Amino acid sequence: MSESTQSRSVQQIEAEIVAARQRLAGTVDELQYRTAPKEILRRQVEALRNRLVDATHTPDGRLRTDRVAALAAAAVALVGLGVWRRAHR
Repeated sequence: MSESTQSRSVQQIEAEIVAARQRLAGTVDELQYRTAPKEILRRQVEALRNRLVDATHTPDGRLRTDRVAALAAAAVALVGLGVWRRAHR
């Protein structure tokens, strides 16, 4: 045994073990939280919302009307296509 190992008391070793267990428990709790389906969904919705804001706003926060108009036109076209397909079935 090295001198540093021999100089540690039983109480110091037990305190280190308790601290290590607490760190591990915290890590396990964090992993459970991060992998919970509701948390994954929340992060995905937040990321989608951020991408939408980035796509429709300038860096200084102004609305990009040209992009919003293009998105609206695409949405109308998709709805129209769906209605047309149902009507022709």
